Amino acid sequence: MSQGSVRDRLDELGLTLHGPHPPHDPLDAVVVHQGVARTSGQLPRIAGELTCLGRLGDTVTVEEGHEAAAVCALNALAVLEQALGSLDRIERVLTVTGYVASAPDFHHQPAVVDGASRLLFDVFGRTAHALGGRRGCVTPRRRRRDRGDGRPARLTRRLRWAARMRPA
Repeated sequence: MSQGSVRDRLDELGLTLHGPHPPHDPLDAVVVHQGVARTSGQLPRIAGELTCLGRLGDTVTVEEGHEAAAVCALNALAVLEQALGSLDRIERVLTVTGYVASAPDFHHQPAVVDGASRLLFDVFGRTAHALGGRRGCVTPRRRRRDRGDGRPARLTRRLRWAARMRPA
């Protein structure tokens, strides 16, 4: 992509960056090391609210998970833009890893995480990257436990990724 075109491409696709939604302390939203930027896990948040709750194969469909993964990718772009100053510094997406909260008998995690991959392909064009869909009955921060108010903790999915950067 040419300089200045990532934001234009987002506008052309009708996509909005809903973040940035930085992680809790002491985590950094983005770590840059030797020309590679890595994001912390991103949840499917719009206006500060989680958009998809539940487990794949239980209360959430593959299509809903696919959409949630795309929102996670947009939120990763938002923290990258904040950290790098411009999305035009992204030369190539290297990896996309999704952590999918799913029922024990659900086996379509890659189809869910593909929502993020397809969005990144639409935005950046043909830049192949490695994809990993990880299964978990619960995500690390969303263990099923009582929150103290009688309701179980929310379950959701997270996404993290790495991108090679252009020099500033």
